[in-house]
Amino acid sequence: MTATPEPRTLPSQSIAGTINATAEPNSLPLAGLLALALAGFITVLTEALPAGLLPQIGAGLAVPESLAGQLVTIYALGSLIAAIPLTAATQGLRRRTLLLAAILGFAVANTVTAVSASYALTLAARLVAGVSAGLLWALLVGYAARMVPEHQKGRAIAVAMVGIPLALSLGVPAGTFLGTAIGWRACFGVMSGLTLILVAWVLVTVPDFPGQPGGRRHTLRDVFAIAGVRPVLFVTLAFVLAHNILYTYVAPFLAAGGMGKRTDLVLLVFGAASLVGLWVVGALIDRHARALTLLSAGLFGLATLIFGLRNDDPAAICVAAAIWGLAYGGVPTLFQAALAKASGDAADLAQAMLVTVWNVAIAGGGIVGGLLLDRVGTGAFAPALLALLVPTLIVIGTARQHGFPSARP
Repeated sequence: MTATPEPRTLPSQSIAGTINATAEPNSLPLAGLLALALAGFITVLTEALPAGLLPQIGAGLAVPESLAGQLVTIYALGSLIAAIPLTAATQGLRRRTLLLAAILGFAVANTVTAVSASYALTLAARLVAGVSAGLLWALLVGYAARMVPEHQKGRAIAVAMVGIPLALSLGVPAGTFLGTAIGWRACFGVMSGLTLILVAWVLVTVPDFPGQPGGRRHTLRDVFAIAGVRPVLFVTLAFVLAHNILYTYVAPFLAAGGMGKRTDLVLLVFGAASLVGLWVVGALIDRHARALTLLSAGLFGLATLIFGLRNDDPAAICVAAAIWGLAYGGVPTLFQAALAKASGDAADLAQAMLVTVWNVAIAGGGIVGGLLLDRVGTGAFAPALLALLVPTLIVIGTARQHGFPSARP
């Protein structure tokens, strides 16, 4: 079968060219998908690494740690403001060219960060990195989905998204250790080198796709009007907001139950369980996406109940952290796959909307969690999370036709 330019029917491509659809119909283009996963890994590592190296960065730039922390804030701001307008403006460009431009943005930003002695210049570099991240997150899911036949889209997205939990559970701790050992500037230099390797990898293994023709480009209103888009965006906002209220303030929450010195253990359990959750979702998503999404929200609700009722029991807290991690690990893949399926050939712009909603939820978690902590205390966390998770379950349960459809043979 010869490859067709229609985005929803493009089969996988290998280094040599288009794969015949009758040959190895169940194989995934792993080399290309893992290149996308490495792009996600670098994106998350670039975003989160400064948080573990604030004292060193502050000393290196001669600013207090509070200002060094704004390197994380401005990165998120760049993603938030750029994802939708930049994705909308670049709908007509060829996809690999756009993907490489986003990746090279990280190479430039991390190189400037590694050599800059100016706080203002470093802030500007981090803004560029955030803009690149907003564009890249909007591209990755649709790209992975276009590389495979319809029945493999979920697994392909799961492979492309594996860089997120790997970066959070392994990359950030390893990068923090490396930055402490060899210096934070050298650490950002290493990431620049890794990014250049990724550029070559993408050129060799990732197929190119055309952008949207002029007459078929989408507006935000068009995409938001698609029946399945709204429930996925709502569920994403509510679930991720609940997650970030707890994740952002997990240290004071644990301290209130007498486990302040065990935060690292709880986060380790959460991270390990997240990898298991991602593996389960990757194996089953193409057949059981709706059930997995319901299960994830239900498990998070169960973990919340345990956190609220047994917050002074170390064993119960570790069990709850494992359930929470299992619930969260595959959620980015589930939500992005659901949105890709619902939005069809408008997937890139829909994913840009999801990137924006996700960043709003991250910021909202910090704001709402901080207000609860200051005015009520950590005892309000569990009720607040349940107030978000119950409507999440209701929307998933009712969106049977569009958004989170039942499996079809």
